[in-house]
Amino acid sequence: MEILLVLGVLHILLILTVISCGRSYFNKGRIAGIEEASREIVRGIRPHYETADKVVPEAVAQAMEAIQSFAGSPSSEKSFRRHHEKLSKLGDALGSACWRKGFLGCRQQMLPRQDKIRIDIPLDDLTSLASLAHLGFKKMMPNDRAIEMIRFSGELHALRVSRAIDRLELAIPEPNRPSDHCTVRQTMIRHWWPLRKSA
Repeated sequence: MEILLVLGVLHILLILTVISCGRSYFNKGRIAGIEEASREIVRGIRPHYETADKVVPEAVAQAMEAIQSFAGSPSSEKSFRRHHEKLSKLGDALGSACWRKGFLGCRQQMLPRQDKIRIDIPLDDLTSLASLAHLGFKKMMPNDRAIEMIRFSGELHALRVSRAIDRLELAIPEPNRPSDHCTVRQTMIRHWWPLRKSA
């Protein structure tokens, strides 16, 4: 009877050991699968975040090291949660790196060439500048004898157009920028519309 009891206990212990080993083996395989999947994802996304000189962003490298240096008992559910947190950090790092590369690429594409300048001008200012350019073109023609009937409607109109021209001139690189045009325009405005003296 005692022998049967001992054999039963040993049989139960053997079953528990087999279950524990199987669970541990399964969990180790699960972790190995997660690590391999992470490496494959990083390898697939690499062209979207690597720069031209093939430098891996520091945040991505640190996140991959954290996943590969996974420590802790694989049978613990808490350790799996820690592993999932590391996977979330890897996802954040990959997303940020891809966004950064896309942003820099777009900015590089949107920048003008070295001999070009781009400026943003409101539609009203652009219309005024076009009128002034047309007027200037006509006045530079040798056979122009007409008096152009385009005039400023008032001081505010003149000031607004002057500011538009200022913005245009500020876009010109400093060595080529006209230095006294702004002062001349302000003098012309003040000569025609003097500042009102306060009572």
